[in-house]
Amino acid sequence: MPPTRRVAREEAGVGGEVVVRVEGLAATGGAGVLVEGVSFEVLVGEVTALVGASGAGKTTAALALLGEAGDGVRLAGRVEVAGEVVVDGNGVTGVDVRGRVVAYMPQHPGSALNPARRIGATVRELGKLHWGDPEAALRAAQLPTERAILRRFPHQFSGGQRQRVVLAQALTCRPRVLVLDEPSTGLDSITRLRLVHELRELAASGLGILLLSHDLDLVRALATRVIVLDAGRVVSDVLPQSTEPPRLGTSTPSQPLLKAMNLSATVRREPVVREVDLTLHAGGCLGIVGRSGSGKTTLARCLAGLHERHTGTIHLDGNPLPVLRKRTRDQHRRVQYVWQEVRGSFDERRPVLQQVARTAERLRGLAPGQAHTEAAATLARLGVAAITAARPPSQLSGGELQRAALARAVLAHPDVLICDEITTALDDRGTALVLDLLGELKDRGTALLWIGHDLGLVAAVADEVLVLDAGRVVEQGPPTTLTTDPRHALTRQLVAAAHISPPAPIDMRSEPRR
Repeated sequence: MPPTRRVAREEAGVGGEVVVRVEGLAATGGAGVLVEGVSFEVLVGEVTALVGASGAGKTTAALALLGEAGDGVRLAGRVEVAGEVVVDGNGVTGVDVRGRVVAYMPQHPGSALNPARRIGATVRELGKLHWGDPEAALRAAQLPTERAILRRFPHQFSGGQRQRVVLAQALTCRPRVLVLDEPSTGLDSITRLRLVHELRELAASGLGILLLSHDLDLVRALATRVIVLDAGRVVSDVLPQSTEPPRLGTSTPSQPLLKAMNLSATVRREPVVREVDLTLHAGGCLGIVGRSGSGKTTLARCLAGLHERHTGTIHLDGNPLPVLRKRTRDQHRRVQYVWQEVRGSFDERRPVLQQVARTAERLRGLAPGQAHTEAAATLARLGVAAITAARPPSQLSGGELQRAALARAVLAHPDVLICDEITTALDDRGTALVLDLLGELKDRGTALLWIGHDLGLVAAVADEVLVLDAGRVVEQGPPTTLTTDPRHALTRQLVAAAHISPPAPIDMRSEPRR
């Protein structure tokens, strides 16, 4: 920690108290070792970060704070939270610290939200149970408190908005320890920057935060302690250097492959996409950026045939493209969509490898053995080993499932591949593997639609970029032009917020949490 920040904390009386102590944590499942010999501390008023590639054991270590583990996983070592022993040498002790002591925000927010309940009712109920302030929690999570927003169901929010809904629920519980699993997933650069400031304030108020992230800029901006994990073991306390994403290269102009004209869409009778025109060329990549909730995913779902309440026209090779339930098998094969929140798109009862291979069987007519071999090879190329893919989805990390979802779509041999935030759970190495595969697809003539919040990554993959604001295209052009000479106010804000500044000395005049 920089000396100025440490002195400020000591003068304010915040920091120093160990609220989480993990010693020699081990997690085993069957004959496999998931985590071994992991030790770290979380202090009041500080942020401790667990960093590592997808599957390194970050989530397993974090869930141990709640005394939780996956099916068939046994915990050992010692985990002490706020003076209560959650895990000892004999495993989980049964002490319940969820909510009242530790609040956990999962990587995939959809799994933490009840699809049948309005968000306002859930937050108010948590406030009564934990004597929390729902409105303050919503504001802290950067969500409006208007009645119309609180009456929405989870599916009526974007992925980034759902992330903030879950954060609001966690803050309503007034915990002493906040565990954040990839909190910047799906957030645009403006919201991500605001999240940094909010988390700094939460830490300064005396909350202990455990941050799980592959977003190295976010970690640098927030963390006072860093633990780097690799294959379940601590390998360093020094943050690795960020690497620039490899560029896919620009394509030469070709015939339009997919074209949308005057496309508009509504959700609950409210306009979400407004009069959008776009063209995808064979071998090209069109990027779409914008604030969370600007209509990016709804636009993608329209093109994939999943959102039926739209007007305008969509053509594939000059022919009208109907909604998904009316598409032929070949049209289904030719246009593939990789979801933003992929966990819900997998069947928990079947191994991931089997589900990936099924695409080649159904859409290309391959024999099961041939489809299985091709699926395993594609997954291996993306860094997901066959032994990992043979497990059910619940036993894969978020990044492994993201790559499995991409492999599933790629096995259809699509002409158009719609990628909705497909690298949000990946570290630099995982992202490089994905871009290497997509580069080959582009070279073979596949058209890519890339929806992303990382402007640097979008600039590396796209030939052209559309900027959406409230469902409208407000600016478009080559990525170099948009990032160096933005014309619209939103584009300028997105560019300005893309790089998080180093943490300044924190004002510690606020009183510690009690």
